[in-house]
Amino acid sequence: MATYTPMIQQYLKIKAEYQDAFLFFRLGDFYEMFFEDAVRAAHVLEITLTSREGGVDERIPMCGVPYHAAPNYIEQLVLNGYKVAICEQVEDPKQAKGVVKREVVQLITPGTVMEGKSLEDKQNNYIASLTVMEDLTYGFCYNDLSTGELQVTVLNDWNEVISELLSTGAKEIVVSSELPEQNRKQLQERCFVTVSYEDLKIQLDEVTPIVESLQEDKQKVTVSRLLHYLIRTQKRKLDHIQVPEYYTVQQFMKIDMYSKRNLELIETIRSKGKKGSLLWLLDETMTAMGGRLLKAWIDRPLIDANKIKTRQNMVEALLAQFFQRSELREKLKEVYDIERLAGRVAFGNVNARDLVQLRRSLQQIPFIQATVSELELPYAKKLAADMDGCEDLLVLLEQALKEQPPLSVKEGDMIKDGYSERLDKYRDASRNGKTWIAELEQKEREITGIKSLKIGYNRVFGYYIEVTKSNIGLLAEGRYERKQTLANAERYITPELKDKEALILEAEEKIVQLEYELFISLRDQVKVYIPRLQRLAKMISEIDVLQAFAVVSEERHFVKPVMSNDHTLKVLNGRHPVVEKMMDSQEYVANDCMMNDDRQVLLITGPNMSGKSTYMRQIALTAILAQIGCFVSAEEAILPIFDQVFTRIGAADDLISGQSTFMVEMLEAKNAISNATHNSLILFDEIGRGTSTYDGMALAQAIIEYIHEHIKAKTLFSTHYHELTALEEELPHLQNVHVRAIEQNGKVVFLHKVQEGAADKSYGIHVAELAELPLPLISRARELLATFEGEKISKHPAKKLSTIKEEETQLSFFTEEAAATKESVIPDKEKEIIKLIKTIPLMEMTPMDAMNKLYELQKKLK
Repeated sequence: MATYTPMIQQYLKIKAEYQDAFLFFRLGDFYEMFFEDAVRAAHVLEITLTSREGGVDERIPMCGVPYHAAPNYIEQLVLNGYKVAICEQVEDPKQAKGVVKREVVQLITPGTVMEGKSLEDKQNNYIASLTVMEDLTYGFCYNDLSTGELQVTVLNDWNEVISELLSTGAKEIVVSSELPEQNRKQLQERCFVTVSYEDLKIQLDEVTPIVESLQEDKQKVTVSRLLHYLIRTQKRKLDHIQVPEYYTVQQFMKIDMYSKRNLELIETIRSKGKKGSLLWLLDETMTAMGGRLLKAWIDRPLIDANKIKTRQNMVEALLAQFFQRSELREKLKEVYDIERLAGRVAFGNVNARDLVQLRRSLQQIPFIQATVSELELPYAKKLAADMDGCEDLLVLLEQALKEQPPLSVKEGDMIKDGYSERLDKYRDASRNGKTWIAELEQKEREITGIKSLKIGYNRVFGYYIEVTKSNIGLLAEGRYERKQTLANAERYITPELKDKEALILEAEEKIVQLEYELFISLRDQVKVYIPRLQRLAKMISEIDVLQAFAVVSEERHFVKPVMSNDHTLKVLNGRHPVVEKMMDSQEYVANDCMMNDDRQVLLITGPNMSGKSTYMRQIALTAILAQIGCFVSAEEAILPIFDQVFTRIGAADDLISGQSTFMVEMLEAKNAISNATHNSLILFDEIGRGTSTYDGMALAQAIIEYIHEHIKAKTLFSTHYHELTALEEELPHLQNVHVRAIEQNGKVVFLHKVQEGAADKSYGIHVAELAELPLPLISRARELLATFEGEKISKHPAKKLSTIKEEETQLSFFTEEAAATKESVIPDKEKEIIKLIKTIPLMEMTPMDAMNKLYELQKKLK
């Protein structure tokens, strides 16, 4: 260290405290990076890597970015998951002795972004925190630094942690450095988050005002860890952090990460984009705040019947009041992001234009309040009465700020006349001075007779009288003092102009400085209103989402659902709302769905492409729409309140975790079977197709029986195993339905209509023909199908696994012709395995246990 120059020593000392971040080291008009930071940054940012002397033999790698362009480069690094420590000069270089003192003034991380393109208007930017408790539960909280929102919960197992983290979409998570490496890797690889560490001793006194409302130490410690990290890295008071809200996952309809993906609630599976998702369908919000709340509601549907009905009644009232709703939308359009504006005020990076946006937003509140109060509902009346328009703040902002202030707060021209007596005096001096200059110019022209004479100004020479060289002889001697010579003119100063210049420049300099001081004072006054502004923002957001529901319900012809108390599900002419919108002008084929305690499981058969998966998804989306308080896509709907929704739809592997498609299928099935209750909704699409026919059929039947006998949840189970349709005779609460298709002139026509009973055939080859596989291939497939059907192993009705006979268990190994002599051809090892199969208590095993046992037996056979 001693061999480096003092400046490089300073850099290394600061860098040692921020080893996991790029250190933007301020040198004049540039932020410079050295050593490994420079090498990596040059690659990531695609900027030139250079080098410089540093006191040692080898030159030090270096790269830099201009100060004014730094935000773009910082944003690029943060979007790639990196952290950036901003190191500024904290003393005047003119007064510094030796190396200018420098300090890190802020650490910008993926979870602490406060501005820039990466901060999407209708998307929260969460940073989370995780604390492992002594009883092996997990304290989990998350915060959006840009809005101040803070939520905390306690989770029971690691899978819940992963699910919550994925649900929030947090970009960064703060943990103890003692968190096991295996867990840390899972957070990074499965959740794609930046992992940060906070090991400071948790001192609740420092954050007491924020955590004092929490009841349990688990919650307090979890929130404190996050707050300590934020205060330490942002190096400022965070007055806008809201009182933490404690929640439990049981308070809402639980939708695991697989189901959210399969149902495409927030983004589509294929493009990972918003278009084509439920969020896209419903997002008729007019404000950024409303857009974020809509996403939160979709993520966490309600299970409280009263709250659901309150929302639905508000949607009904807004739906009935077209003109009031239209006026409300126009006023909401003028409301800016009050939540994030309040955050910028607290953070200290708000400018005058931001405060003008806040003023315009507050000006709309009386109109919104009046419109909501006209809705004939007690909740609407209360909402309007409780709405605080912050009238005193509005008056202050109207008095203080001009309509179109500059972007920078250090250029002046922000504050209105009349707001500050002192500022008015300076402005008067400046304005009158300029008038005096104009009058002097005219006077000098008359005295000298030089019509081209002019008085100008620049920052180097100040005010001057400019005369072309051809007119210099007309100037009176001794009155003009030469100030600057140009190629074609001379510039002069007079004692009179010199005196006025001092007065004008002093006034203008003081105006800019005083305006900045007045703005800082105004910002500090606005800080006091932050809690009131945040409460107002929540109300505006709620109204915005409810009006969006009303708009969508009207446009898409949704109906108000009835929430049943007896587990009845009745949907008449239900539609998949997103698919219907995507189809645009094409007519969507609506379908009914009837389920109750006597009809718990629907076994759905029908060909590929007929619409089985769409039908299943539309039932789930109908339930979710109802429980977020929206109307639903049907002609009539009676729905129970589901506590959880589970789906197993589509084929997907998990390469990161090393899991095959079939293993993912089994894990998702296990998740549903392990956690579902009588009040849950389960959607299983083609369970068992990832393995051999008899394995798959056995697993599918076992799962159906287990759900039917033990869980009794509402279940839609689609399958191509037509043998399973015989279960209708064995299981009293199972009903066969099928998606109808007909064959015309050798071609299959999908009717997309769900009807009672089982499908008569699969039409697989017809679908292959629709996909335009080569005709010789299609012909050969038909020949083989005829052969296979002719040689088909004896058909038997599906039975419960506990009653399947030995020879039926072994059908995958023997044909009917070989069955008579099977004892003579079975090796001793396989005889032993068959004996073991007889002793397996299948009805007492979970599907996952059965799969594991099957795997063990298979290994023995190998």
